[in-house]
Amino acid sequence: MKRFFTLMFLAVFFLTGSLFAEEAVMINFSDLVDDYQGQNKATLMDFSTVAGTRYTDEEKAAMQTSLYIPNWEVNLTSSSQTVVNNSLSYVLSVPVNNDVNNFASAGDQLMGMRVHFPEGSFNSYAMIRPPFSIPAYATSSVDENPVKGDQFSGFGVVKNVGVLKSVKVRVYGMNFPMGMGLVFRDENENSKSIFLSYLNFDGWRELEWTNPNYISEVRNREIRQIPLYPRSAPSMTLESIYIYRDAMQEGGDFISYIKDITLVYDQAILDELNSDIDHEATWNILSEREESRRNAELKRLGNIQVLRYLESQKMHQEEDVSAEPAAE
Repeated sequence: MKRFFTLMFLAVFFLTGSLFAEEAVMINFSDLVDDYQGQNKATLMDFSTVAGTRYTDEEKAAMQTSLYIPNWEVNLTSSSQTVVNNSLSYVLSVPVNNDVNNFASAGDQLMGMRVHFPEGSFNSYAMIRPPFSIPAYATSSVDENPVKGDQFSGFGVVKNVGVLKSVKVRVYGMNFPMGMGLVFRDENENSKSIFLSYLNFDGWRELEWTNPNYISEVRNREIRQIPLYPRSAPSMTLESIYIYRDAMQEGGDFISYIKDITLVYDQAILDELNSDIDHEATWNILSEREESRRNAELKRLGNIQVLRYLESQKMHQEEDVSAEPAAE
C-alpha cells in the first residue's frame, strides 16, 4: 500500500512540474540583532580555541564573532583601495522608522551600506561580506537545544536546493546608478554570481532575478536518476553582496539599505519520500566534511581575531572624563 501511494505521489509530481517549488528566506537582516554580549547568539562562532592558553576568559570572550550586522565587512577591489575609501566604506545596523507594506515594519533592522568609491573613471566593485565564511553545516555551542548541522539554516544558508528558479531581494534605493548582485556558494565550494538590477530608484523595491534556463514544463526536462545521500544534499550559501560602479558614473559615497534575501527553488529530494531514516544522523558524512572546512576557517579567522584583539589593546584609550571628581 505504501508503495502504491509513493508511485501515485511521484506521478502527481511529474504532471504538475512546479508542485514542490519552495520559497525560503536565505537571510533576514532583522534577525541579526545584538542579543548576546554584543553579538548575535544564533550565529555566534568562537575563535578563541586557536588563541593559546595564556589568555584570560575575558580576553577569549572578545575573540568571538557572529553575523551581527556591524561585523560585516566592505572590501573594495584592489584598484579602489585607499585609506580614505576603506575607512569610509562600512555597514551599520539601521532601524526602520515607519511601517511599509510588504517590505518592513517599524523597528525592523536593516543592513545599511556605505561605500566610498574612487573618483577616477574606472569600473569598481565593493563586496559586502560576512565576518567569516558561513558554514553550510554547523552546530551552535551556545544554544540550549542546538539542531545538529543546522546552525546557519535561514542565516545565510538554504538546504535541499535543486534548480534555482529566482532570487528576490528587498532593498531601499536612493537614486544611485550603481548595480547590485549576489554571490552564492554551493555544497561543492563553487561560486555563482547573479546580477540583480540597478539601484537608480527612490524608496523600497523588490529586485528579482529569474533563472533564464529554468524549465517549467516537466516533459522538456532531462530526467535522470542520481544516487541519493550524501550526493543529493545540496545547499546554497550566501558568500557576498556586491555593488558595481560603472566607470562613467560619479564616484564618492554610495548609500543603500537591504532587508532580506529570498530564494525560490525546486527541491533536490522530496522530504516526504526520504523520511524513513535520518541518514545524516546515522553516517555524519556531511557534518564531517564541513567540520574539516570549518576547522581550517577557525584557524584562519581565529588568528585574525586574535591579532585584532591584540591591536585593539595597543591602541590609545580615551580617558573617562565623567569619572573624574569635580573641581572644588
